[in-house]
Amino acid sequence: MLRFCLFFLPAILMAVRSLGQIDPESRELIQFGYNQPLQGRGPISGYAYYYHNQPGFIRTNLTLRLAIAPTYLDGELGIRDPFGTHTDFGLGVAGGGFADSYSEIRRGKWWREESFTGHGAEASFSVYQLLNPLPAGQKEYTSLRDVPLQFILRNATHYSIYQRDGTTAPDFVLPDDKLEYHIRAGLRWGGREPLLQPHRAVEISAWYEGQFRTDTQAYGYLGDRDIRAQSHLLWGRALAAWDFSGRQHIEVSVTGGVSIHPDRFSAFRLGGSLPLGAEFPLMIPGYYFQELSAERFVLMNVEYSVPLGHSSRWEASVFGGAANLDFFNPLVDTEHWHRGVGIGIGYTSSNSAWHWVIGYSRGIDALRGDHRGSDNIGVVMQYDLETGGTRSLQRATRWLNPNTWRGFDRLFGR
Repeated sequence: MLRFCLFFLPAILMAVRSLGQIDPESRELIQFGYNQPLQGRGPISGYAYYYHNQPGFIRTNLTLRLAIAPTYLDGELGIRDPFGTHTDFGLGVAGGGFADSYSEIRRGKWWREESFTGHGAEASFSVYQLLNPLPAGQKEYTSLRDVPLQFILRNATHYSIYQRDGTTAPDFVLPDDKLEYHIRAGLRWGGREPLLQPHRAVEISAWYEGQFRTDTQAYGYLGDRDIRAQSHLLWGRALAAWDFSGRQHIEVSVTGGVSIHPDRFSAFRLGGSLPLGAEFPLMIPGYYFQELSAERFVLMNVEYSVPLGHSSRWEASVFGGAANLDFFNPLVDTEHWHRGVGIGIGYTSSNSAWHWVIGYSRGIDALRGDHRGSDNIGVVMQYDLETGGTRSLQRATRWLNPNTWRGFDRLFGR
């Protein structure tokens, strides 16, 4: 049982980074999800965590944010306007087991003999600079002109420890334990709340991240793969989500990125439909979570949901994702286009505290053996602990696909 719980760690650790600023809302949520592939064999996929965000912690200008998973804790103390200049700061710490595990997936197959366990710890310092504060006396956003534009700078020091799994090949040499420095800078106009389905959201953002290690390191079979001394990532996202006409909901996003000197740990990884499974979820339904490793890509996602019946407790939804990508060599495939679609049905309790969703998805171009196509089923549940569940939950119409990590690889931070 303990071993099973340890698998439920990676997707959590990025779930809240997507906000990209100090969260002003009080939140207390429990999230659980699990998916099962119907073809092939991938790492156990799922998440389970408690998320707590508390504005006014000790002092009115402090915000405490915690994410607690079975074997991992990630937290940040946000400090609002310490110098009265619309500049916020965040001090973060994170650590625990299985967060840095790596699963090798090539051409639709999980190579367990080349996969291994990783544990990690991290300390970070972030700066959030608001570039367009509201006019004096205005307290609420009234138009698109008022949507916040932020500059975000995050510095993090991360240490990883690697261990063999029971199935790691005896002659496969693990990477040495490593110390890394990450720096991220970005501009974000608007943003998306760290929820399964916000009522409305708009975002246009652009990002750079540099990852620096002490030197280039060879590992694997006779040094046939390496970890680069430095890798650079550039990406951007445009997103819109809104409710309309009798609680129908639609969300559309376009994400694209390019990498310089990538390796297996820094390449963009696409696949699955875990909406809270990564800081910027690169979802292609029906695939294993993060099945595809890319040097550059363009990805479009669409989701549409509609209530069933007059009570609107039941919902039906459809969604899809399509990406054109250049694979990271040597994790290559002959196809540049990868597409997936899915359907789901969900139910929300009368007090909106509980919500569950079950779904089916089809990876149209996923490679499984000598043919294309894969199927997945999944379930996700959410519970809102605030005010006994009377606080309205967002309607969760997403479902999860296989998570190739075996620890929730980064729940949050910014």
